[in-house]
Amino acid sequence: MFANLAERLQETFKKLKGKGRLTEADVNEALREVRLALLEADVNFRVVKDFVSRIRERAVGRELLASLNPAQHVIKIVHEELTILMGGQNSKINLSSKPPTIIMMVGLNGAGKTTTAAKLANLQRKQGRRPLLVAADVYRPAAVKQLEVLGNQLNIPVFTMPGEKNPVNIARASVKGALTGGRDIVIIDTAGRQEVNEELMAELENMKETIVPHEILLVVDAMTGQAAVNVAETFDQRLGVAGVVLTKLDGDTRGGAALSVRSVTGKPIKFIGVGEKLDTLEPFHPERMAERILGMGDMLTLIEKAQENFNAEKMAQMQKKIKSMDFTLDDFMEQLNQVKKLGPLEQVLGMIPGLGGIKKLKDIKLEEKELVFVEAIVNSMTRAERNEPERVLNGSRKRRIARGSGTTVQDVNRLLKQFEQTKKMMKQFLDMEKTLKKGGKMLKNPFMN
Repeated sequence: MFANLAERLQETFKKLKGKGRLTEADVNEALREVRLALLEADVNFRVVKDFVSRIRERAVGRELLASLNPAQHVIKIVHEELTILMGGQNSKINLSSKPPTIIMMVGLNGAGKTTTAAKLANLQRKQGRRPLLVAADVYRPAAVKQLEVLGNQLNIPVFTMPGEKNPVNIARASVKGALTGGRDIVIIDTAGRQEVNEELMAELENMKETIVPHEILLVVDAMTGQAAVNVAETFDQRLGVAGVVLTKLDGDTRGGAALSVRSVTGKPIKFIGVGEKLDTLEPFHPERMAERILGMGDMLTLIEKAQENFNAEKMAQMQKKIKSMDFTLDDFMEQLNQVKKLGPLEQVLGMIPGLGGIKKLKDIKLEEKELVFVEAIVNSMTRAERNEPERVLNGSRKRRIARGSGTTVQDVNRLLKQFEQTKKMMKQFLDMEKTLKKGGKMLKNPFMN
């Protein structure tokens, strides 16, 4: 996500850091690049103008001249302003003091409402709540069936009313069902349209008046850029949405919607969809996202993901092996399977400070389909070769392994290179986690004063 924008901004600030003292002309040139990068990322023109103006006001003058490291000072300002632009801080769901909390999911067709409703239910359950999914989209063919299938996959109940054609009646009955069934959060999947129209809005307004939801979350496709912001404005004017869920952000290399929606609508981004699987909905943290965009990593999110997905006992054993440099190719295979649970490897590495450079990640990228070949190569090795590949493996052994695994010597060499890079990555990860726990706060950013 944000790949193009991140690459442009990181390149701009790299040039800035290459200069000793900064003149006003240097700052203006950098801000010109920032402005162009944001406009190319499909960020709203007025948002870009105000954003650059605020940075210039802070970056040019006494504050900059007094700074020991002017370039880092400018980057620090950009980081702070990016964070403010996206909302400042994480915005949580407004939970009712008297259960159940009622959430209406609204939006246009194709934005991913149904899947997002299931993802949100999954996320809420992980936080200790008992969600109920409600199939209130009676218009789209197979919408009810789709939600039922997702509910079965997650083992979360789905409320349906076969034969009922009025979604307002379904929503009303689901709230009563949640009360009697001991469910503390109701997530209602509503109907959408190809575009905003009066019929859709009237129906949603009727549902809102009937069930009085605690939250109305608007689901929008991040890849539609400015169109997503316009949709958010329209829905908010009619329904008064509490927040936005941006889907398909993992496929949005530009990022215009994420950087514009808060400024234009005043509504916070509460969640982001970063993949197709049912565990790929994340709370949106503006500061962490700003750090990702500027190549500073996102260790907090990475550690949270690891704590959620990794087996604690296995992790402790792995930590000992990495610290003692006793990390073998068997461990590497096990670790790859664990890391797969966190999401695409390229995305995971992008959360580590120092590994956020786009070009670096392209060198380390490992597709899931390649794991089949990786496993075949490792299985073709002797125990000694797996335990000490750097000492034992030579040209003839590599040729034998390639023949045995149905691959090439180049494939074997590529795997060994990835193995060495992973050892370094995991060592860095453990060192950073240790520093984080010791300090009891966010790591000092290498880009900050």
